[in-house]
Amino acid sequence: MLIDEIKKAKMIAMKEKDSDARAIYDIIANKYLLASIELREKGTEISDVDMLKIIQKTIKELDDEKSSFEAAGRDVSSFIHQKEVLQKYLPKMLTEEEIKEEILKLDDKSIPSVMKHFKTNFAGKVDMGLVSKIAKSI
Repeated sequence: MLIDEIKKAKMIAMKEKDSDARAIYDIIANKYLLASIELREKGTEISDVDMLKIIQKTIKELDDEKSSFEAAGRDVSSFIHQKEVLQKYLPKMLTEEEIKEEILKLDDKSIPSVMKHFKTNFAGKVDMGLVSKIAKSI
């Protein structure tokens, strides 16, 4: 599972004294534990798709924090490094052109149908906001 890879990478970061990487791995591990507890209460187990969602959400949070730090004129190098560390765990994201091609293949091009198709078939591999934007433009 993806969490095992992250735990190994955290150990390597600790040995290399990479405090930024270790910190972001700690954050991801904590979010993983919280999500697994919530899902266990619902009677399901956490999967790699859930882990990818956690990583994507954390990257968005890093981007938000980075922009706040930039506005205040503070150093953002640690945010950039942490984002790079996490991005290597994400699958290749679909491009706008690939999303558009996939939408055009669908029989029902209504927004709810398109969103359901992408959420079911491309979870973690596509930015749903971008899908929505492209679907509305078609």
